[in-house]
Amino acid sequence: MYSTWKKWNNTTRKWLWILVVVGLVASLPLIYERVQTENSAKQVQFVFNYRSLLDISSYQVNQETALSDELDKLHDAGVNTIAIFESNLDELKEARRIMVYNSQDVAEMSKTAYSAQDNATYIAFTSSENAEIYAPIIEEAFKPFDIEVTPWSINGLEGLRLNTSPEDAYLKTLSPDPQALELIHSKGFMILPRMNDNGSYDQEAVDKELDLFANYGVTRILFDGAAVKGFGDNADENSLDAFANSLKQRGMGIAVIEGLKEQQLGFAKLSYLLDYNVVRLHSISDGDVTQSPSTLSDRISLAVKDRKIRMIYLNASPSRNPSKSMITDPLDNIVHTLQEPGNAISRVEKDGYSIGTAEAFDVVDYSWEKVAKLFVVLGAVAFTAMMISLFLPSWTLAVLILGLIGSAGLYVLKPTMLEQMLALAAAISAPTVATILAIRKVKELGGAHRDMSVSRRLSHSLVLFVKTALISLSAVPFVVGLLNNITYALVLNQFRGVSLLHAVPMLLVAVYVFLYQGESVLAELRKWLRMPITVLWVVIVAIIGIAGLYYLSRTGNSGSLLPGEASFRAFLENTIGVRPRNKEFLFAHPLFIMGVFAALRYPKMLYIMIIASIGQLSMVDTFAHIHTPFFISLIRGLLGLGFGLIFGLIFVLIWQILERCWKKWSPLLLEK
Repeated sequence: MYSTWKKWNNTTRKWLWILVVVGLVASLPLIYERVQTENSAKQVQFVFNYRSLLDISSYQVNQETALSDELDKLHDAGVNTIAIFESNLDELKEARRIMVYNSQDVAEMSKTAYSAQDNATYIAFTSSENAEIYAPIIEEAFKPFDIEVTPWSINGLEGLRLNTSPEDAYLKTLSPDPQALELIHSKGFMILPRMNDNGSYDQEAVDKELDLFANYGVTRILFDGAAVKGFGDNADENSLDAFANSLKQRGMGIAVIEGLKEQQLGFAKLSYLLDYNVVRLHSISDGDVTQSPSTLSDRISLAVKDRKIRMIYLNASPSRNPSKSMITDPLDNIVHTLQEPGNAISRVEKDGYSIGTAEAFDVVDYSWEKVAKLFVVLGAVAFTAMMISLFLPSWTLAVLILGLIGSAGLYVLKPTMLEQMLALAAAISAPTVATILAIRKVKELGGAHRDMSVSRRLSHSLVLFVKTALISLSAVPFVVGLLNNITYALVLNQFRGVSLLHAVPMLLVAVYVFLYQGESVLAELRKWLRMPITVLWVVIVAIIGIAGLYYLSRTGNSGSLLPGEASFRAFLENTIGVRPRNKEFLFAHPLFIMGVFAALRYPKMLYIMIIASIGQLSMVDTFAHIHTPFFISLIRGLLGLGFGLIFGLIFVLIWQILERCWKKWSPLLLEK
């Protein structure tokens, strides 16, 4: 029985590579689908925040003229869209449409006693025209809250009395400012409305507002606040479906804001209901917009080219400059960013994009996709079984069978979880298998040819580097094929387990190097456990621990950069066009080449391969960023390999110099 199982187990290990190759071939059409989808939307929209314009113009002597001039300045610079919010009393006040008073203000103006029984809100319109326009808007906004709105006047100005406190009145949402809409449209801008989910969902009011937007050619909505329109009442009124239908009837899509700590509530469902008529938006805050034009231009170019961003949203606010005794206009820096000297717009166009109306990706989805993905799943399971077989060879067949059964169950119950788990498993397996096979090859070559010449050691190192990289990169088609869904491109869903991808391959390689190099795992484990602990070992472990924590802290987007690293990254991006990863070409890849070169003569140098595996897993991690275009990731990886090879030769040269110096001077040092 055991011999039969062993025979089947050995046969399974031979077939695993065939299954992996089948999965690789099946993934190629899925990669083609993704590339076609990524090339279907190439227009970029530059958006500016209308409330920022109000804030800036409010510091000028003639606000109306200043606002008009600011719009012209932005239009000439290349901004083609203005984002306008659903209005409120505060915005109308800042725009000089109304004046807002509390009951104490009114008492002082009318020189009457201030009553403790009156805490109402009083509104005076700044002109009869404004009274005619905004009185109905205010009355309509407060009606759903059963707040009494009555006529009121002071000093000949028409007005309204709102039977609620000013604090409460300021929270109520009004329809967008019609005069602002008309001004923006007349200046040649597109309009990006920002809608919120404040108050109860009113389908009639929503349709009326969307019709207003449609008259101005609006094609996309951006949400303001923590939830999308209709989310709050969805459980009771199915309002998300109703809102989605209203948008679809008018051909409108939505935009998702990049980098939010938490996705806006209801956004994923609304996106699905809209057939993913969604574009990604990158927001530049009013604090960041003060950065140098070159820095902002780099940021914009990188967002569009590397992260499928199709909307750039600009905020700004005026700032006081005491040294010049004046208010600084932030629009000048935006103009310099988009035009000269930053040239952000020309850089975006040079990268193959055009300035226009942002469009959603046209998702390419062929009928045979499910069949192809089935073979990709089979290949990913086989790759995972192959990795486990390196440590538990007698369990190969059992692992493969369990993997296939588990995959079938997850496909029925939670297919998305299956895709994410197998993508992570393949991403971990490939660099682990690749590095361990490289270690085995080094042991084989080193044991047979210990006195190998320098040229042969170097050639073996370079060939093994290329072979290992190819095996590691074989994970990429599985990751791309399994996560070939528009939700990943829009970051509505993500590759799960980035930290595991950065840690597990290194850990498994370390286990293999420490425990699988002797007679048996148990014997090697006993040897390490019996080793006396010295202060030196404690220091080494502490250093490794600190380095490991710093390494893991760099896996996300929030890790701190080393001094000068940001400038070096910008230099590479602007010089080459696509920036290879520093840790690959400056560290891990050269260390791999030097480590193999050294280990062919000094076997204990194989411990270097643990750290060198960073380069292998990092290449796979590059493609785990699904929001990055496939060809950008491919170029980044190939550049890392090419530059890594060059620096690897430099590392080998340095090693040779050190090795010869040691041979020459060590006897003299030992004599002393």
